[in-house]
Amino acid sequence: MINKNYLNMLGLANAARALVNGETLIKSISANKVGLVLIANDASDNTKKKITDKCQFYHVDYFIVDDIETISKAIGKHNRVAVGITNQGFAKKIKEMIGG
Repeated sequence: MINKNYLNMLGLANAARALVNGETLIKSISANKVGLVLIANDASDNTKKKITDKCQFYHVDYFIVDDIETISKAIGKHNRVAVGITNQGFAKKIKEMIGG
């Protein structure tokens, strides 16, 4: 069971401008600028594979978490399928909250 408190921390990370998403996410993973990636459980299989493969190749931790709507609401944006946390402090804390 995932600790839902990580959503509050995700909102704080967003406010601190410590998140990347969209095409920037893939580039940031490749550039080793992301400490953790969260992927929506209802993302398309193709999207999940693309992101998880990139994370595995660059040794970036990732979790498949809540649905797109929940993640999007936590960061105050629409239709966010995956987010990357660029701040190591936020990444570590969220990882602990999710249970990784």
